Amino acid sequence: MKLLAKVLAASACLAGCSAEADDGSTYTLYRGSLTGEMRIHVATFNATESEAYNHENCQIAADLFQAQPGVLVRSWCEKGRYLTAPVVLLRVR
Repeated sequence: MKLLAKVLAASACLAGCSAEADDGSTYTLYRGSLTGEMRIHVATFNATESEAYNHENCQIAADLFQAQPGVLVRSWCEKGRYLTAPVVLLRVR
């Protein structure tokens, strides 16, 4: 648990302190939910190093979340920046 806290703190610091990388090298960490199908943003990895660097760090964080005792939700990485789901407007007649 302490290791996970350190990884998240380092991720937040790196994200806040580094210049923004282009979307071609950015990865975003998401987690699911026990209450239904959800895609919840956890962290964005956008260091200026390389795509492989961001992907690896995202995957390490996802694996650390999954390895915690009692965790029942899935964590995963997706290429690109965090985007909310598109809003769908329904017209009621």
